[in-house]
Amino acid sequence: MTQLHDLTVLRLAEAIRSREVSPVEATDHYLDRIDRLNDQVGAYVTVTPEIARAQAAAAEKAVLDAADPAALPPLLGVPVPIKDLNMVKDVRVTLGSEVYAGLTGFVDDNVVVLLREAGSVLLGKTNTPEFGLPCYTENGVSAPARTPWDLARSAGGSSGGAAAAVAAGLAPAAQGSDGGGSIRIPSSVCGLFGIKPTRGRVSSGPIVPDLFGLSTNGPIARTVRDAALLLDVMAASFPGDLYLAPPLAPGETFLGHAERRPDRMRIARSAVPFVPDAVVHPDCLAAYEEASELLESLGHEVVDLPLTLGDDLVPQFEKLWAAMATRTPVDPAQEGKLQPLTRWLRETGAGTSASELLDALTAFQSALRAVLPGLNEFDAILHPTLAQPPAEIGHFHGCEPAENFRRQTMFTPFTSVYNVSGQPAVNVPLHWTDGGLPIGVMLAGRVGGEGDLIALSAQLEEARPWIGRTPPIWER
Repeated sequence: MTQLHDLTVLRLAEAIRSREVSPVEATDHYLDRIDRLNDQVGAYVTVTPEIARAQAAAAEKAVLDAADPAALPPLLGVPVPIKDLNMVKDVRVTLGSEVYAGLTGFVDDNVVVLLREAGSVLLGKTNTPEFGLPCYTENGVSAPARTPWDLARSAGGSSGGAAAAVAAGLAPAAQGSDGGGSIRIPSSVCGLFGIKPTRGRVSSGPIVPDLFGLSTNGPIARTVRDAALLLDVMAASFPGDLYLAPPLAPGETFLGHAERRPDRMRIARSAVPFVPDAVVHPDCLAAYEEASELLESLGHEVVDLPLTLGDDLVPQFEKLWAAMATRTPVDPAQEGKLQPLTRWLRETGAGTSASELLDALTAFQSALRAVLPGLNEFDAILHPTLAQPPAEIGHFHGCEPAENFRRQTMFTPFTSVYNVSGQPAVNVPLHWTDGGLPIGVMLAGRVGGEGDLIALSAQLEEARPWIGRTPPIWER
C-alpha cells in the first residue's frame, strides 16, 4: 500500500492542489514519523510541530478557497525542513554547537523566505556538524546523523540531517548547503539526488557573507525532478549578494530541463583524486565505471580527462577552510565548549595572515583561469562523488584534530574543487554495494550549466531508476 511518504514532492504537491491529500494530513504523517524514528537516524535537531500544523492549516484553507488550483504556490502544503545552519525567525538555531544551543533565530534567511513564499511547511531544523565544518554530522547538541541504509554509519555532512530525513522518509525533500561537498557527500551516502548550484544562483544572505563564494544553498531530494523544482524556488538573488549566476533563458525552468531529453553530450571523466595519497575504494570505482558505461549506452561521448589541477592547491584550500572557521563569533569564555576540530581550525585560521589568505585566493584564481577554458569544452565531467563508502560513526570524530581533518580529505578528494571554481555539481545515486550501501557519482558542469546537468541526470534516472530503492526504516 502506498503511504504518504512514498509520494514524490511533485506528486504530493499535485495531490494537495487537487484536494486528494490534505496538507494537514501530510504534515501529521511526517510529524508522526519524526516522533517515532528520528532518534534512530538523528535527522532533526529541532522539530516545530506548532508552526508546521499552523502552516498546514493555512495551506488547506488556501486550497479550499482557490478558484484556480493551478495558480497556487508550487510547494503549497509540502513539508521541507531547513538546515540548522540557516536562520528561521523565532525558531531555535544551534549551528551544530553547544555554544549556540540557546539561540533563537532573529531573521529569516533569504532561502527560507523563498521556500515559505512557495508554500512549504516547516517541520523543523535538520542536524548539522558544528558550524558546518566537517563532512560528517556528529556534534554536542544532538545524536549523530546516520544513513538509514546502515545505522552504524554516518549520514555525512554537513547537510547530514537533511539527507537522513529524506532517505528515512521523515521529509519529502530538504534544503541543504554546500561549501566543500556538504550537499553531495550526504546525498551520496544516503542514496539521494543533490544539487550544488552555480555560485550566485542561490542567495546566502542576509546574515552569512559570501566573501569566498565557496558555499551555496541547494536541494536534496529523492528524484531529479523534485530537486529541480526546489532549485526553481530557491534560485534568486537579493540586494547585497556578491555573486550572480548566469540566468536561465527566458521562459526556461530547471524543472523544464528535467523533462527534456538532452542532446548528445561530450563528457569527460576522471577518478584521479585532487588530494595526494587519496585512494579510491573499488566500490566507488565500480560506480564510476558503471556510470561511464551507462552514459555511453545512452549515446554520449565519454573521454578521459587529463589532470587539470595540481595537488599544490590543497594547502591553499585548507587555509580558506580554516579562515572560514573563524567567521562565526564565539565569546572567548565559551571557546572551551567548541569541538576539538573546530578549535583547531579556528586556531589555524587565526594564525593565517591577510597576505597568506590573499595568496591562497590568488593561487586558485590563477589556476582556474588556466583550466576552465579546457573544462568548458565538455558538457559535463564525471567523478566518483567520494573515495570511500559511507564511514562508520566515529571514524573521523574519534581522532585528534589533525588526523580527523586528514581522514576527511582522504574521504572527499573530489568535491571541494567545484566549490572553488563555482561550477554546479550534482550527486547521482546510481550504485549500491553488495552489502546495500549507496555509492554516488558526481557530475559537474559549466558555470551556469545546472540545466544541462539536470537534463542528463534525469536521463540517467529514467534509464536506471532508483526511486524504488528504500532502506529498511522506510516501512516502519
